[in-house]
Amino acid sequence: MDTMRSPLAADPGPILVVDDDRKIVGLVRTYLEREGYRVVAATDGRAALAAVAREMPALVVLDMMLPELDGLEVIRAVRKRDRTPIVVLSARGGTADRIAGLDAGADDYLPKPFSPAELVLRVKRVLERSGRVDGGSGEVAPRPPIAFRDLVLDRDRFEATRDGQPIPLTTLEFRLLAALLEADGRVLSRERLLDAVYGQDDGDVLDRTIDVHIGRLRDKLGDDADHPRYVATVRGVGYRAAPMAAAHAGRDAASTTGSFDA
Repeated sequence: MDTMRSPLAADPGPILVVDDDRKIVGLVRTYLEREGYRVVAATDGRAALAAVAREMPALVVLDMMLPELDGLEVIRAVRKRDRTPIVVLSARGGTADRIAGLDAGADDYLPKPFSPAELVLRVKRVLERSGRVDGGSGEVAPRPPIAFRDLVLDRDRFEATRDGQPIPLTTLEFRLLAALLEADGRVLSRERLLDAVYGQDDGDVLDRTIDVHIGRLRDKLGDDADHPRYVATVRGVGYRAAPMAAAHAGRDAASTTGSFDA
């Protein structure tokens, strides 16, 4: 019988540690169990997906270089079914690798070699951010959704809908949109958005990376950069949620275009 007490009030599941290096698994298990988390393990990508389905973990700590299926494939497969938080722990620590992992849907990325104490802290922070546990009380702390025109962002489930229809946003895109909408009309610089999306310890990520994600976000929202309804560019400064006047202009332009097409 498992007597390990989890710090999660309703214990939504164990922490799944996925790594083909059993020494790493043992080290991570030791540190997480010291904090009261239950831990289960898998040593390849296919076993990881089976464990996600079977155990319904609260969070996954995932290596990228795995047999059977690599870490990116695991992240994408998990994201097709739910928003289980994922913290990548990998020797692939370059900027391009971190961007690829986060863009695929990971919630955090810690390169190897790593500090086990830092990993535990990141696990706690991701669980708090995902709404699965409150850092102060240990109680589950649901957060109200963000509503903006016909958009609704569920921050606990990392789900976005427009007029009730789901929008397939990556974790990065969701964070980016949430940061803009939560700013309540204030202009956010690229640096501020980088902090919101990647964290303050990723200073080597280029500012222009945000422009790429904004472009992808607009594509998924069907937003027009010249007549924005959701995300407006403030040239030379950054981005903001589109003001109501811009949204009306976008709809008017679309209506005018439609009349010409007719």
